[in-house]
Amino acid sequence: MAHEDDPLEHERASWKPSSGLAVAVSDPAQGTELPPHRERMTDKDPAAMKRAVRTVYTLFYLSVAASIWAVVAYMVFPIEDGSLVALHDNNMFVGLGIAAALLAIGIGAIHWSKAVMTDKEHIEARHATRGRDSTREGAVAVFASANEDSGFGRRVMIRNSLFAALVASIVPGVVLFRGLAPQDEDPVELLSHTMWEKGMRLAHDPSGRPIKASDVTLGSAFHVIPESLADVTAEDGYLDAKAKAIVLLMRMPQADLIEADDRKSWSYDGIVAYSKVCTHVGCPVALYEQQTHHLLCPCHQSQFDVSDGAKVIFGPAARPLPQLPIAVDDEGYLIAQSDFTEPVGPSFWERQ
Repeated sequence: MAHEDDPLEHERASWKPSSGLAVAVSDPAQGTELPPHRERMTDKDPAAMKRAVRTVYTLFYLSVAASIWAVVAYMVFPIEDGSLVALHDNNMFVGLGIAAALLAIGIGAIHWSKAVMTDKEHIEARHATRGRDSTREGAVAVFASANEDSGFGRRVMIRNSLFAALVASIVPGVVLFRGLAPQDEDPVELLSHTMWEKGMRLAHDPSGRPIKASDVTLGSAFHVIPESLADVTAEDGYLDAKAKAIVLLMRMPQADLIEADDRKSWSYDGIVAYSKVCTHVGCPVALYEQQTHHLLCPCHQSQFDVSDGAKVIFGPAARPLPQLPIAVDDEGYLIAQSDFTEPVGPSFWERQ
């Protein structure tokens, strides 16, 4: 867009190229003018324009129908039984619906631009860009011109069908998110409790061998699972149970521990156990620095002070890591006093 008010006119007049920058071009570009304008069929024939407009909004409404089909397919072809046939049918029919919806929007938008929008060629000269009132007014004029050329403001059927297609294309994704939640159980209950219970021994991950307090030396860190996790099969939800119950066990000098009065009985001789699941987005917090007693989440660099209740000292995590109350049984093995007293992992909307 050419500007009548050139903010750098006084500077441009004083610009003089260096002799060292001059380049002689042996084959300069020829015929840089635009070729003669050739009208499209839709420019010459009003009936062709009507057909093109009808094609565009039909494609957008087909996109709406495909999005609705994706939602219907998600319900008609459920995957609750986990069979390969069910997974295949669900993925195929839902995927076809989403693909058709997005493809129809793309084809409709391209046909709109090629057959319906104003067809003009022009050369835009380069100019200095600098924000002035005249520049802002020019930008407004550009948008007004684009609206006039595309017909977005006056072609109601195209505009409304595009809005409907874009909104409908989001619906399948929203419906699919429902599948992330448990189907037969209360998700709040599932997220609030793990398989830890009173008297359950702490065991090495992944061997499942119980851990004695004497095995945990100063500065060490153990990846811990419940001893009974070994009895859980993959079909019974082994990975889900482990993902919630995984614990990191550390030992430090008793004098370094800063414990609240109601949690002084949750540790044993400087040994503390905290959830390994980061309270930001659920990554494994597995990097322990024994000199500072800091735990680092490698995903987004949240840091927790193990010596002070695993409080957040850096990063995006919003709350401390949940602590697992531990004790020692008659044989010297570390055991849990109870389950976690708060939900593990990231915060969720039902957390109380």
